[in-house]
Amino acid sequence: MARDKDSGLVYRHAAMTRVTHWAWAIALFFLLLSGLQIFMARPDLYIGRQSGFSFDNTILSIGAVVESGQLRGVTQIFGHSFDTTGWLGVVDEGGRMTAKSFPGWMTIPSYRDLATGRIVHFFFAWILVAALALWLVSSLLNKHLWRDIVPKSGDARALPQDIADHARLRLHHRRAYGPLQKLSYALILLVALPLMIATGLTMSPGVNAMVPFLADLFGGRQSARTLHFAIMLVLVAFFVVHVVMVVLAGPLNELRSMITGWYRTDGERP
Repeated sequence: MARDKDSGLVYRHAAMTRVTHWAWAIALFFLLLSGLQIFMARPDLYIGRQSGFSFDNTILSIGAVVESGQLRGVTQIFGHSFDTTGWLGVVDEGGRMTAKSFPGWMTIPSYRDLATGRIVHFFFAWILVAALALWLVSSLLNKHLWRDIVPKSGDARALPQDIADHARLRLHHRRAYGPLQKLSYALILLVALPLMIATGLTMSPGVNAMVPFLADLFGGRQSARTLHFAIMLVLVAFFVVHVVMVVLAGPLNELRSMITGWYRTDGERP
């Protein structure tokens, strides 16, 4: 670990960590918007191996109804209905309320085009897979995974205090990640992203033919699709919190560390 004692700068992020970080950011952006385009083809989520006809296994449904001659967006979650007109189910398209699951700014393309959405989605899915594989290999070789990501016993003991510090916005600037950072990064990189990839593959008929037990592992393709969608929501929530923390911790310092690798720590700051 390189260090400039006079300025308090430390070399925090290796080149491969920085490259894969930005590759993930770009890939996940396009995966989210193209994924919502694909989801519009069947804006429902189920638990099990198939969608119900003689039975109801729906846990989420986004649709539209006509009431008193007007379109109204309705989203059902576990049997409870919510009016989501203007947001989900019925949205403003060029000044006209239209039956559509999501507004145009939330999908790629902005108009209904399942084929293009699938092409974009699959392209960036493989970029995500390649970036994750490169990061795992490089992090094992340079010990970044064990040193900075995997929580240790000491991190578990320090976690309550670290959570309290974050709640009070007492953010520290150290070379090493804090316990809460380690836990969140480990869950995203080692659990959420691999699960996202695995559930995505489970929805492929070709993969089902080659690896039939994969669908059984997740309780069926419909359950895998639901888990895929749920992980997407987790990643979106992580992204929002991550950006807020970057802004609160000092965006110039945080961005510099993820662009150049150099990070200014506490205690030695001029």
